[in-house]
Amino acid sequence: MPDITQKMLTQQLRELETDGVVSRTVYEQVPPKVIYSLTEYGWSLRPILDAMCAWGEKHIVQAGLSCDA
Repeated sequence: MPDITQKMLTQQLRELETDGVVSRTVYEQVPPKVIYSLTEYGWSLRPILDAMCAWGEKHIVQAGLSCDA
């Protein structure tokens, strides 16, 4: 998602954290460092995401898009 703003990315990640899909680890350093990772619950989405990715790859030509967008 190349055009996403930092604010929107943070909002989406916080929602995923609230929903238990990702976990957030904050490292107290300068500059601040935050790492998000999938929870076990988040990993349960893998088959769905794989199917969506396969569909997207199959239909990307029809949409006139490229993977480099």
